Amino acid sequence: MAVLGYGKGGEVFHAPVIEATPGLRLAAVVTGNPDRQTAVRRRYPDTAVLGSVEELWKRAGDVEIAVITTPNDTHVPLARAALRAGLAVVVDKPFALTSADARDLAEEADRLGQILTVYQNRRWDSDFLTLWKLIDEGTLGRVHRFESRFERWRPSAKDTWRERGRADEGAGILYDLGPHLIDQAVNLFGPVAAVYAELDALRQGVAADDDAFLALTHASGVRSHLWMSALAAQHGPRFRVLGDRAAFTIDGLDGQEARLGRGERPDAPDWGVEPESAWGRLGTDGDARRVPSERGDYPAFYAALRDAVGEAEPVPVELHEVVHGLEVIEAARRSAATGGTVAL
Repeated sequence: MAVLGYGKGGEVFHAPVIEATPGLRLAAVVTGNPDRQTAVRRRYPDTAVLGSVEELWKRAGDVEIAVITTPNDTHVPLARAALRAGLAVVVDKPFALTSADARDLAEEADRLGQILTVYQNRRWDSDFLTLWKLIDEGTLGRVHRFESRFERWRPSAKDTWRERGRADEGAGILYDLGPHLIDQAVNLFGPVAAVYAELDALRQGVAADDDAFLALTHASGVRSHLWMSALAAQHGPRFRVLGDRAAFTIDGLDGQEARLGRGERPDAPDWGVEPESAWGRLGTDGDARRVPSERGDYPAFYAALRDAVGEAEPVPVELHEVVHGLEVIEAARRSAATGGTVAL
């Protein structure tokens, strides 16, 4: 495998998980940043460090899978080049900046007979897996409202393209966190029929949105309310899910990202295990109990990818689901611009 880009995505979310997955080898990392090149050589001494994608294409015969974890507006052209070089491809979220570009790329992969998928790692968060189990078992009854949040407290924007760039370049919180929250909602409750959104740029020097609210009406009738913010001085619950039998509420974030950020290996015996203090609450007011969290499992994505490439098993994330997520983002932008609800 080759990882293109070694910012936070490559360093924290991809390289260590690849390196810890049996049957996969981190053969190359592409980065032109000298400090990041040094960091790769220090942590992965057997991995080739390449200064440009052109170097990778010249040695594409030595690699089977390329992971695109570069700035958002480069995802489509780099993924297309990797497909044409004969590689299976993983694209970090967002898959593309438009649903049309996403469809075109998916069609090209199909024509070339190459595997193409998207790294939606939050499907393997502990809290999401716990909620999935509760819904699947019918514990909540018929769910009518799903509330989901990714909130941060960053009153001063970082000097990065992600926070300082323009929305048409893929910057802003809707392109950053929206793919996660929308993907989870669609996986739980099916396609979205209508979207209402509020998008704001609240911090000084920020051009793209840093605060967003989306109200989704699913074709199934469930309503999803999604919050994303860089200016949340107090955080709401990660999930609050209301059913006609019970509700489920959980705070905080899955611990896998923090552990990867500390340099821990995702093949540790206790990987993905959440402490009891982080468990969610199930029931009704006055009659709620703690529910043991399911084990988080980011490595499951790469294990499934390995089997898709090596054994023709299904890809871990189907492209039509991700294209629909981009349709929701586009509808959210239209809704915010007009102040109305957009039908899909």
